[in-house]
Amino acid sequence: MLDMGFEPQIRKILSQIRPDRQTLMWSATWPKEVKQLAEDFLGNYIQINIGSLELSANHNIRQVIDVCEEHDKEDKLKSLLSEIYDTSENPGKIIIFVETKRRVDNLVRFIRSFGVRCGAIHGDKSQSERDYVLREFRSGKSNILVATDVAARGLDVDGIKYVINFDYPQSSEDYIHRIGRTGRSNTKGTSYAFFTKNNAKQSRALV
Repeated sequence: MLDMGFEPQIRKILSQIRPDRQTLMWSATWPKEVKQLAEDFLGNYIQINIGSLELSANHNIRQVIDVCEEHDKEDKLKSLLSEIYDTSENPGKIIIFVETKRRVDNLVRFIRSFGVRCGAIHGDKSQSERDYVLREFRSGKSNILVATDVAARGLDVDGIKYVINFDYPQSSEDYIHRIGRTGRSNTKGTSYAFFTKNNAKQSRALV
């Protein structure tokens, strides 16, 4: 919810709740924003960690980074999808992450133009549209989903074999969250990321 920009609303709600409440927080990562919220509202809280506090990706996920130019990304995506479909009888489900709502719509049109069925979710989609797209994706009728981070937050779908970062995210936390859609429950998964010179600031954290 912090990533979605709801921190002011969270703070306002908490300020209106009686102080002798019990408050519990869960977070997949422990960035400074979450830590600050805990310090402000949880008092003498107890922190329980499962696993390492070091930010790291699931070891069941094979990570592939493609350093490329921005204008080459669509062609690279087409080649990558062709490779996935040509080398596997059951390619499974694929999520493609992009940074903006407009990019989602443009990329869906591009993918559909070469005969591949795919769906889209972003913040401008109605709830009924989101529900329809997710039903199609979960059932396998459409095995490609193009999404923004915010729209895909909390999405839990079985059978995701590939995560493609068409646009590389702004933070390492977002990268870990994205690729964590695959490789769940001891299954293997693969993530791809198109990395351009615009992403140079993230290169040290990636390595």
